[in-house]
Amino acid sequence: MQKEFTTPATPAGLIVLSLRLVAGWTYFSAFWRRLVLENKLDPDAPGYIGEKFNHFLPQALGIKPIIQYLVSHPDLLHRSMWVFTIAEAIVGLCFMFGLMTRWMSVLVVSLAAGILLGAGWLGTTCLDEWQIGVLGIAAGFTVFVAGGGPVSLDHIFGRGRCLFYRQSIPLQNKKLVITGAIVITFLTLFTNQYFHGGVWGTLHNRSVKPVLEITNALIQKDELVFEIQRIEGADVYGSFLIAVQIENDEGEIVFSKTGAELSAASIVNSYVAKVKGGKYSLVIPLGAKAVLRFKDVRMPRGNYVLRLIDVSGLEWTTTIDK
Repeated sequence: MQKEFTTPATPAGLIVLSLRLVAGWTYFSAFWRRLVLENKLDPDAPGYIGEKFNHFLPQALGIKPIIQYLVSHPDLLHRSMWVFTIAEAIVGLCFMFGLMTRWMSVLVVSLAAGILLGAGWLGTTCLDEWQIGVLGIAAGFTVFVAGGGPVSLDHIFGRGRCLFYRQSIPLQNKKLVITGAIVITFLTLFTNQYFHGGVWGTLHNRSVKPVLEITNALIQKDELVFEIQRIEGADVYGSFLIAVQIENDEGEIVFSKTGAELSAASIVNSYVAKVKGGKYSLVIPLGAKAVLRFKDVRMPRGNYVLRLIDVSGLEWTTTIDK
């Protein structure tokens, strides 16, 4: 009788070891960059992480009210950024070392989902944050199913009876894997389409050029008042407003502020990302929202057009009734 030879089954946790190590580092490295290599948790320092969080706001999906509340309350935002950074450090380390692997996998999925919903629309040259989000969710789910495997602290502590480390939880089944894969694939396609039109229709990227939204424009008591918010464009580069002008029905410019004159405006910011007066322009970071006031705007009653001009040549207009 011919003898049959079989290859011993390889533990699933060992197969996904590289995925666990790389995904774990992506989260721990956030802590490493913000506190060890640089201090990005200082609200007064350049590159403050709270301002980057503010950049998520304009096109966030589902969690926009949470982001808006936090960026409107700087002290609470600062504490939240500390908590978030420390959480990423703990989750990343535990994930890499395979400590409480399945519990950490749930947190990895949660962190990745937050990145996806908040920042999945960002990325100037490619779909950076969207890719990080969907791949993080897929990695977290895969390791959740596989467990820590033989190269993990769970393997050492799992010889005891502690539920946190035990690897005998029966999660490797077809229904779980197939259902999870379908849900994650649907989320991937849905967010790809929602943020970028990447499944059908016209592909778009809201991170390429700045867009300013003008609201509540009026002239009252010889004062021009309007609210602006930057809702699109690169998160690493501001919009530089070089001119604010008012035109009458004939298209004639009846009021104009350019260059350094724009710094004379009264600016009331709403969020931690602030509109500021520069040497030659008003600098408007992504997500910033502010009320601008210009004095000595004297003109007769009539219909007017407010025009804002960016250094790139882009223009935004709205009508004003006086």
